[in-house]
Amino acid sequence: MISISHKAKQFLVLLIKLLIVGGAFYFIYSQLANNAKLDWEKFIFLFQKNQSIIGISFILLLSVLNRFFEILKWQNLVSYLREITLPEATKQVLGALTAGLFTPNGVGEYAGKVLFFEKIYAKKIIFLNLICNGIQLILSVFFGTIGLWILGYGFWVLVILFSSFALWIFGFGLKKFKIKGYSIEKLIYKINEIPKSIHQKNIFLAVCRYMVFSHQYYFLFLAFDVNLPYLTMMAAIASVYFLASSLPTFQFLDFAVKGSVAVYFFGILGVNEWIVVFISTLMWFLNVVLPVIIGSYYVLNFKIKTEQ
Repeated sequence: MISISHKAKQFLVLLIKLLIVGGAFYFIYSQLANNAKLDWEKFIFLFQKNQSIIGISFILLLSVLNRFFEILKWQNLVSYLREITLPEATKQVLGALTAGLFTPNGVGEYAGKVLFFEKIYAKKIIFLNLICNGIQLILSVFFGTIGLWILGYGFWVLVILFSSFALWIFGFGLKKFKIKGYSIEKLIYKINEIPKSIHQKNIFLAVCRYMVFSHQYYFLFLAFDVNLPYLTMMAAIASVYFLASSLPTFQFLDFAVKGSVAVYFFGILGVNEWIVVFISTLMWFLNVVLPVIIGSYYVLNFKIKTEQ
């Protein structure tokens, strides 16, 4: 086995940190600077027209709450292994978010969280992160299905429900079938090992988080003078999150994917395309870019655990 000196290891870790942070900021800049659909003159005009310290503070507060509920979710789930403080949970969530910015579907986020724990916890941390993200996906499907029904896509709702039922039946029939030692039955057993109180709190926090970011989307539309009925607007937002979450993507392209889906739904409702693109970009900036900037600090100050 090749032995790496302590100084060489330190240099390698520093290089990786700089690559992660530098790559994150490069992708953020390139997406904001090279998007031809962003009409900054119109945005500045509307911003000056509707600017309000209270309104801006409220939108920023929703971004803080969005990540805060995610941090609480992670702290709650990790308590199954050991208790961690809120600052520790914050460091792990934001640091992992930065690491996963330019990996497919945030895969780097899983690896990022693992690095904050001893090696013996690696598989369990990945599993807990799967549960943490999984409940958010389930909520997106649930509310998205309702949203599609409200918007008049009843046929597609029935297709989704039928497909889900068929997958459930198929999965139940193959619950003992193993792939590399893992089976659906074993997965269910592992999920049930976690106390119900932790699952219940996880679901509650996930619902809170969903309500926060979906209503942030709603209030941004109001700020851009889009006046549609509340139920119609929320149904469209829920549909956008549902369909966008089912598409494979990178975190740094998240606003482009959600923006494309949003343009379709809100276009049908008569909302101007540039407004939809701008709001999708703002949502990405507020809920991904700003946390990544903070997370970059944690990445640069990350120290590898010696007890591995």
